[in-house]
Amino acid sequence: MEIWKIIWRTLLAYLFVFGTLRLMGKREIGELSILDLVIFIMVAEMAVISIDDLKRNFFMAVFPMVLLLGIQHFTAYLSLKNQKAREILDGKPSVIIHGGKLVEREMRKQRYNMDDLLTQLRDKGIQHVQEVELAILEANGKLSVFEKKNNPMLIYKPLIVDGKIQHEALEEAKKKEEWLRNQLKRQGYTDIRNISYCALNQNDTLHVDIIDEDE
Repeated sequence: MEIWKIIWRTLLAYLFVFGTLRLMGKREIGELSILDLVIFIMVAEMAVISIDDLKRNFFMAVFPMVLLLGIQHFTAYLSLKNQKAREILDGKPSVIIHGGKLVEREMRKQRYNMDDLLTQLRDKGIQHVQEVELAILEANGKLSVFEKKNNPMLIYKPLIVDGKIQHEALEEAKKKEEWLRNQLKRQGYTDIRNISYCALNQNDTLHVDIIDEDE
């Protein structure tokens, strides 16, 4: 008898969770707010409990899901009607690159590192920070990128990231560390540890971004 009870509870839980998510509205997974994600996780956990605990009344087990659905609808209504509530619940977009320069203060605030940034830029077919006029980290974690116009495509990886020389990139560009240090000194940069990002332009000039230069 227990196997039939499990089957019956599983089907009911599936239908209930499906209906709950449908009532929460149509949004892509990548566009979920933090609150939506928390509710999704909690609903899934409660569905498992309602199936697993055979001694517990099924409808009492799914009652918290109804409560969560009510909370979600209430917060969605608040977000729709009040901009301040929307900023608190969903977060605000953050400018990560402005005019080809990193906004490191905002990167630290969002705990967003250089590897995250470069990976998302490469996903959009962009290899270098200086190709970007504006990059905005949206509240849902996606990166919106606006490229500079008439910007030539660059072919080399960054030579310095977070104050450390990328020797593999230097080899790819057929350059020596001594050459890099001399070029930086000519531009007035004596301490590589202060450089957040450095890349080689096609005309053999360096694009340099200093740590906290925006502050």
